[in-house]
Amino acid sequence: MSAASKRSKADKDPAEWLPSDGSYHTYAATWVATKLRWDLAVDEAERQALLGLAEDCPNMTVVYERAAS
Repeated sequence: MSAASKRSKADKDPAEWLPSDGSYHTYAATWVATKLRWDLAVDEAERQALLGLAEDCPNMTVVYERAAS
């Protein structure tokens, strides 16, 4: 990710920002894995964006390990 890309992303979730270089499916899978690992909430816009990305890439598997409590 370039410096300019990092600045444009800031603290936006996948409903508001996705990488423009075609790596958005990997980015979304990593985002979901992080949310699952740390048991973080998602808002409805974020959820819908992630579901849309998942529909575009049905063979992508999200792998994660829950964080220790």
